[in-house]
Amino acid sequence: MKRFLLLFSLTLLFFQQSQAQLSRYIIKLKDKSSNPFSVSNASQYLGPRAIARRVRYNIPIDSTDLPVSPRYIDSIRLSGNVIILNSSKWLNQVAIKTTDAAALAKINSFSFVVNTMPVASIATPTAVNKILDPGQSSNVQEDAPRPSSTEVFNYGFSNGQVKIHKGDFLHNHGFRGEGMQLAVLDAGFYHYLSLPTFDSIRANNQVLGTWDFVANEASVDEDNSHGMQCLSAIAANLPGTFVGSAPKTSFYLYRTEDVASEYPIEEQNWAAGAERGDSLGVDVFSTSLGYTQFDNPALNYTYNDMNGHTTISARAANFAAKKGILVVVAAGNEGSSAWHYIATPADADSVLAVGAVDTTGIVAGFSSYGPSSDGDVKPAVASVGLNAVVANPSKGLPVFSNGTSFACPNMAGLATCLWQAFPEINNRGIINALEASANKANNPDNRIGYGIPDLKKAYVLLFKKLYSLQASLNSCSVVLQVTAKTDNTISLVLERKTPAETGFTPVQTFTTSTSYAIHNFTYTDDLNNATVGTVSYRTKVIISSDTTFYADTTFVNYVQQCGTSQNNITISPNPVKDNLNITVTRLTPAKVEIVVQNSAGQKVYSAGLQQSAGTMIKMIPMQRMSKGLYFVTVYIDNKKTVTEKIFKL
Repeated sequence: MKRFLLLFSLTLLFFQQSQAQLSRYIIKLKDKSSNPFSVSNASQYLGPRAIARRVRYNIPIDSTDLPVSPRYIDSIRLSGNVIILNSSKWLNQVAIKTTDAAALAKINSFSFVVNTMPVASIATPTAVNKILDPGQSSNVQEDAPRPSSTEVFNYGFSNGQVKIHKGDFLHNHGFRGEGMQLAVLDAGFYHYLSLPTFDSIRANNQVLGTWDFVANEASVDEDNSHGMQCLSAIAANLPGTFVGSAPKTSFYLYRTEDVASEYPIEEQNWAAGAERGDSLGVDVFSTSLGYTQFDNPALNYTYNDMNGHTTISARAANFAAKKGILVVVAAGNEGSSAWHYIATPADADSVLAVGAVDTTGIVAGFSSYGPSSDGDVKPAVASVGLNAVVANPSKGLPVFSNGTSFACPNMAGLATCLWQAFPEINNRGIINALEASANKANNPDNRIGYGIPDLKKAYVLLFKKLYSLQASLNSCSVVLQVTAKTDNTISLVLERKTPAETGFTPVQTFTTSTSYAIHNFTYTDDLNNATVGTVSYRTKVIISSDTTFYADTTFVNYVQQCGTSQNNITISPNPVKDNLNITVTRLTPAKVEIVVQNSAGQKVYSAGLQQSAGTMIKMIPMQRMSKGLYFVTVYIDNKKTVTEKIFKL
């Protein structure tokens, strides 16, 4: 009793003298004792997608996944005139609203309470520190760019902010956000239910859920337009006018920001929103919010606090990343202000912080500087936030606007499409690929970090990460096993170079008619008459007609001289569509000439070369030849040896 009276007196004095204007508090808890939930039965508090994410990426379910102990929440609620605002299971704390000093004293007396921290005022003053974006919007005046005939989307005015990252490569190859879930945590989504910008996501039921953590209600349509504009950078689908960076994604829309004030309670709201998104199985977060200073200066952060693990929102963001979520955060708009540096949670250790450039790659002056105070490269990458195209709040048509606020969702949408292509890779792997693909990857700086990501290059990096080529020698042949993620738009051309050859020669082409997935291919290569030594194999990857690259090279030490009892010539495949292979096996060296004639007897191709003893494969490109009948003749030492009819498809 004496302890309670002392705590009551101290709390009452504290409340009356120094915190008279504060009414919202965070109650930090010691543990999760007396919890009816258990780690062994996660389906009670985690949805199927959330559990599947943890299984896919080998993330253990632990005590941080358990909800805050309901008994503790009940005790806090019943301590007096107290309203529970929300709670954070990751941080193990509860946000309350009260002006009841006696209730605060009682709460502080509970054995399970670590401390009570004031985080917001009673009144709602005019905001003085809100920095959602630095500039005014301006109407689009010029004509929209015209698309090429091979593009899936006619981006209109957003053409530049998608193509600066070669995001159209992903879209053209089927990666537009389908099957992915993204949560936008922001200040409101004004009229997303009626603006034409979002016709597609409404018609296709791509908005899966909403919640207002400020007003504790489901509706977010009547609030601030900032979140709506951020959403438009991802979800817009107005062909020829404005198309977002991941228009087929499904969304959760969470209002965590109170634009009428600036207090740490908004960071607590963000943590609660992040946890809800995690429990539902969301893949990606896009948050264009940042915190440095507050309406009550006593609560202000310093640059030293931007160390990645101190603030409420940074700690919550790191937890989200640990749960397998890709967290994309705006770096901040303080580059020209006294603060100068990034804002939290962009400083969080495990997030992708995004700075701002224009469509030509010029850095926006307002984009916040890095690094974090503990020296991490911040921002990590950059996207278009200077003259970015977003939706006008009145009619939903595109306007130019400024802010890392808009660079963030543009990057988040493209990252979502990349992850759609490679769900086998975890969130950290996606970030690594984006950073490695960027134009300053080898020389990051404190303005745009690793630079402007190239999504085509990032795709290639992740393709190679999942690809493998294994070769095993079996007497006079090599068994090659290729594993790669392919579909009917991707061809794998297996090439070989023997010790007697100066270059690689195609020996097999792999294709599949099935959907995009990891496929296994096998080929047995006959090394009869090949020269003893190192035989090299590599795979050329051809994606439609716009991307070709080599995935890997492997080597076989061929030590057994195998021979045939006769010379041999094979011509394949027949019929042929792309490349015709002429395989010549010789017991002795010879001069070889190959002639291809069309059905009219006209010579359309010829090649001559000197062959050593062994096997040689000569590839004849037939792609540009007309369909029809051709005659292929092989001369050995100027003597006609074989002539075959070949049909070109």
